[in-house]
Amino acid sequence: MIEITGLSKTYGRSIHALQNVDLCIETGMFGLLGPNGAGKTTLMRIMAGLLRPTSGKVSVWGNDLATLQGKQAAKALLGYLPQELGLYPNLTAREFLDYVAILKGITERATRHRQIDEMLDTVRLIDVAERKLSTFSGGMKQRVGIAQALLGSPRFLIVDEPTAGLDPEERVRLRNLLADVARTSTVILSTHIIDDISQSCNALAVIAQGRVLFRGSPRQLMEQMQNQIWTIQTSGEIPQGVQIISTLITNDCVQYRVIGSPSTDYRAIPAVPSLEDAYIGLMQRSKTNG
Repeated sequence: MIEITGLSKTYGRSIHALQNVDLCIETGMFGLLGPNGAGKTTLMRIMAGLLRPTSGKVSVWGNDLATLQGKQAAKALLGYLPQELGLYPNLTAREFLDYVAILKGITERATRHRQIDEMLDTVRLIDVAERKLSTFSGGMKQRVGIAQALLGSPRFLIVDEPTAGLDPEERVRLRNLLADVARTSTVILSTHIIDDISQSCNALAVIAQGRVLFRGSPRQLMEQMQNQIWTIQTSGEIPQGVQIISTLITNDCVQYRVIGSPSTDYRAIPAVPSLEDAYIGLMQRSKTNG
């Protein structure tokens, strides 16, 4: 379990990256959703022990990250894929993973090589393991990043924007892989891609401007938007007094999906909220409330 209490991070005097964040994260897949600049990466770096908070407490499986002993114990349980992973272009995929495994304390040669082969196979790179990383595509490099994060069978896995650069098939494969890991570990998936959360996480938090706006299940977030999502068809005129989520042009009309309370003149049809609808509605309310 990951327990975060009163966590804040301030840069200088005026930049509040995190503001009094409270979260309790249990075993399974947990999603962190929010726009770019919301504070997600700052939170990830603090949980990984790479950044010191201004105030508050983080406990990882009972280890207090404020102490040196607690931080070292937590790092031994951690697998981490940052948003930008530094790779060594002149190393092969196998050489890079060997280097990372040694840094993680997997010093026994046979054990290390067995784990590396397993990870290369898991991320479907075993056939190109002897190629230099400089020849890899962006998606292949991202899979190397996933492999290094999984070395050592971590109980706590942080992945920051892991599907960036992946094609749709690779994204599905990665989500399935993370879901398998989450059966016995805590996996935190930080992203601004709503589909990655809706397809893999049974709990999530929405963060904006350093604050937690919501903590619960995707279903609970969607339930907040009941009776607020509508479909409106017009001959082309744009509906007024509502927020437009999407626009679909057909042969004989334009179909709008909207949030709000549309005028009866539009003959709006109620729609079942999606996670995207709920997220947009939540962000809209947070801006309205300041």
